[in-house]
Amino acid sequence: MAEMTVELVAVERRIWSGEATFVLARTTLGEIGILPGHEYTLAQLEEAGVVRVDGTDGNSVTAAVHGGFLHVTPESVTILAESAEVSTEIDVARAKSALDRADDSEPEGAAAAARAQARLRAAGAAE
Repeated sequence: MAEMTVELVAVERRIWSGEATFVLARTTLGEIGILPGHEYTLAQLEEAGVVRVDGTDGNSVTAAVHGGFLHVTPESVTILAESAEVSTEIDVARAKSALDRADDSEPEGAAAAARAQARLRAAGAAE
């Protein structure tokens, strides 16, 4: 089975590192699926998106990722995020509360709503 090295890093910490068979991420130009041997790519991540990494051990890691960049070589994927939370760390009630409080009519409110929605999608609790 083909594999690649994946690093998912946020400003404050390393989220996940290891060997993987597949990465799914959303960039500002759309969703991208990455397999080992993928062509060289540099892309800006969506401001509020979800990244999934399928490890070679059969387990997947899903994270809410806010901003940053994706760098791909045929052998590796590096995801440098401004902030990120693994799905198991997300407080669903808190994310739902943040979504309810967000005022979509203001730019800051729309951004807060998008971040809350990404957190809920990552946690598998999107409405």
